[in-house]
Amino acid sequence: YQRRVHGGRIAGAKAVKKVPKAPKKLRSSLTPGTVLIMLAGRFRGRRVVLLKQLQKTGVLLVTGPYKINGVPLRRVDPAYVIATSTKIDLSSVTLPDSLNDDLFGRPKRPRRQEKTEEAFFDKSKAKHELPAERKELQKQVDQALLKVIDKENQQYLASVFTLRAPDLPHRMKF
Repeated sequence: YQRRVHGGRIAGAKAVKKVPKAPKKLRSSLTPGTVLIMLAGRFRGRRVVLLKQLQKTGVLLVTGPYKINGVPLRRVDPAYVIATSTKIDLSSVTLPDSLNDDLFGRPKRPRRQEKTEEAFFDKSKAKHELPAERKELQKQVDQALLKVIDKENQQYLASVFTLRAPDLPHRMKF
């Protein structure tokens, strides 16, 4: 028999302190400046540049750059990328401090309105637009990266990775 107190808690139970999680330790091949191949999602097969690991969630921040292959600033789980042996020197590139997990959060949606016939047939709902701040950050990062990436690597980043019937991925050296 356990005595319950107001709120359903057990009397005498101690509260558990939540310890903040440290970001996951990355594979040794995933370092800033490494060219990665994305394995899933809208941009699968695209080659992207790893910018950094985001602190709060531990996911990777990558970009195409957008001007080269159309891949914007994105968060990617490390399990969904293959690291290549190609590296780009990012020592001269300074990333803005605003590139963090909070930038990628979705805006809060308003509470549901009462369902009416007019609302159901209303076609004037605006399509989701990227914030101007995010577009500006993309331009800044692209500009800095394009100064560092040579023509040969630009062509490499623009190409798409695919497998054909005779290809053996376990024998490939990336």
